[in-house]
Amino acid sequence: MDRPVLIFKHSTRCSISSMSLDRLARNWQSADDEKLTAYFLDLISYRDLSNQVAREFGVPHQSPQVILIKEGQAIYDDSHFGISYQSIMSKI
Repeated sequence: MDRPVLIFKHSTRCSISSMSLDRLARNWQSADDEKLTAYFLDLISYRDLSNQVAREFGVPHQSPQVILIKEGQAIYDDSHFGISYQSIMSKI
């Protein structure tokens, strides 16, 4: 079985996005890399890719945003200060 994938959509122009990313990074454990594959998506540089992710997984675009994908389906998403390390890990 494939590992779940986490996409963190980040706007480099948004202070809330930076704070949410920092909160997630401070909680991240090295062992988490064995549980899921995480990707960082720079929305400013890769807006077209971000829009494609929204279409492919049926999750309306927000920034910042996390999307957890398991077996090809988005099983969890949240944005802004709702982004929670504990919530993400509870879905794995």
